[in-house]
Amino acid sequence: MKAALVGTDGTLLHEARRATGRKRGADAVVETILAFAADLRAHGEEHFGESAVAAGVAVPGIVDAEKGIAVYSANLSWRDVPMRALLGQRLGGIPVALGHDVRTGGLAEGRIGAGRGADRFLFVPLGTGIAGAIGIAGRIEAGAHGYAGEIGHIVVRPEGPDCGCGQRGCLETLASASAVTRAWAAASGDPEADAADCAKAVESGDPAAIAVWRDAVDALAAGLVTALTLLDPSALIIGGGLAEAGETLFTPLRAAVEERVTFQKLPHIVPAALGDNAGCLGAGLLAWDLLATEVSA
Repeated sequence: MKAALVGTDGTLLHEARRATGRKRGADAVVETILAFAADLRAHGEEHFGESAVAAGVAVPGIVDAEKGIAVYSANLSWRDVPMRALLGQRLGGIPVALGHDVRTGGLAEGRIGAGRGADRFLFVPLGTGIAGAIGIAGRIEAGAHGYAGEIGHIVVRPEGPDCGCGQRGCLETLASASAVTRAWAAASGDPEADAADCAKAVESGDPAAIAVWRDAVDALAAGLVTALTLLDPSALIIGGGLAEAGETLFTPLRAAVEERVTFQKLPHIVPAALGDNAGCLGAGLLAWDLLATEVSA
């Protein structure tokens, strides 16, 4: 878990990290979150002379932001956790905002990161899986049921690998950091090899690595073109572990997307700017937005 104290202008004032302890079960994870938040608030009081006036928390899985409920997370094994209410109680009744982790990271990238100034953008982190955050006029579109932006489950290769969602050939089975890790471990014969190793091998000219990388980039480009056909963003912001390969990813990706577009307008394809602080900063922005909404109401 990553946490931060965030100023009114989005400045990161203090950052801390703590293990989720998920092996101890869902209840233990929730208690760890609550204790972490309380400790962070105490740090603010001690070092900045005042208490946090609101809190924001971003969690993975299915989130009902309006009701403040963490509905489901396979990785954290929880269901229907009233996160907003629990945090509010632990933090003395201050306002609490709850958000989805990727959409919250996208909010930060759009407002104070790589998407600053872009009225329409799509934020796509390439990590264990692939998700997306749709930015529109300074807000993140959650969709009618909270599922908007799930670009990782666009089918790009109908005869491709089975996906945990029940489909075959989903984008995240082919172009996530995990997918590249699996493909490169098989191609290299090294079960310990990962996506970062593949990128290094590409840079050194290894033909097998280049083939693995090309397959992933082609799949990613196909998924992104589908997304930009639907959304017409001015910027595509790519983050996550795979984006750390820099131009080893971005140069062929820009070319592959450009090859596929016909009538569509080509957006700027840029790396995320905030790294793994995006979620913390986005949670802070959610909290400030909540306060602004309460004041205006």
